[in-house]
Amino acid sequence: MNKETKKMLSLNATKIRMGIIEGTHSAKAGHPGGSLSSADLFAYLYFAEMKNIDPKNPKAENRDRFVLSKGHCAPGLYSALALKGFFPFEDLKTLRHIDSYLQGHPNMNTVPGIDMSTGSLGQGISAAAGMAKGAKYLDKDINVYTLLGDGEIEEGQVWEAMMFASQYKLDNLCVIVDVNGLQIDGKCEDVMNAEPIDKKMEAFGLNVIKINGNDFDELEKAFNAFHENIGSGKPFGIIMKTVKGLGVSYMENQVGWHGKAPNDAEYEIAMNELKAKLAEIEEA
Repeated sequence: MNKETKKMLSLNATKIRMGIIEGTHSAKAGHPGGSLSSADLFAYLYFAEMKNIDPKNPKAENRDRFVLSKGHCAPGLYSALALKGFFPFEDLKTLRHIDSYLQGHPNMNTVPGIDMSTGSLGQGISAAAGMAKGAKYLDKDINVYTLLGDGEIEEGQVWEAMMFASQYKLDNLCVIVDVNGLQIDGKCEDVMNAEPIDKKMEAFGLNVIKINGNDFDELEKAFNAFHENIGSGKPFGIIMKTVKGLGVSYMENQVGWHGKAPNDAEYEIAMNELKAKLAEIEEA
């Protein structure tokens, strides 16, 4: 990856993190931890990977689709969409407010750029598999991306969807698992250990790559592998190891920040850290 592209993605990922903090602080609720761990992925998908994503034509038939299966991490997706131009960045401060269109989980009927309403864990990947099947049936050059949490894959429906995707040779489907190691009740390995995730996904018929999901070179490698996989007749899986809460020092690797908003003092610390990071990237 060239220096200019990496700088652009780093700036956008940091701005996405700032949007996550703005939104959850204003809402006094939400899920910052997993949103922050996925921020680099959101930046890569919307600014380097998905094709025909146009805020002026959000329902373009030939657009790639993204389904946030771990729907509680909507603050990250909303921030990416705002940065892309689907709605004003300032609107992130209305997250979860009673009269806002930006509620705690994505709603495809009210939020521009959302391809599927999600929140009930396991259902997003199922919808994504259906979209990929539809694209194949209609012979459309459309890729479908879906992001799951490592806690989410404890849901049996996830594996049914993978079995379906394999059965119907959906090589236009990219299943991404954010492995930050933590879920609402503690460490994933203690709550319900799903490891080895890669071997399980392979057993369900996917080709799989494991990467550092907070490294843009690694993300580029993974999505290049996805494109090389198209035509194989096998769905593709990306297992990305990440740091929960990345970008805000006191949130990193802390399970308590799965579903808690920063208070005023914590907000100031977080925003100061992210502003400093933004300045550092801009000066590089």
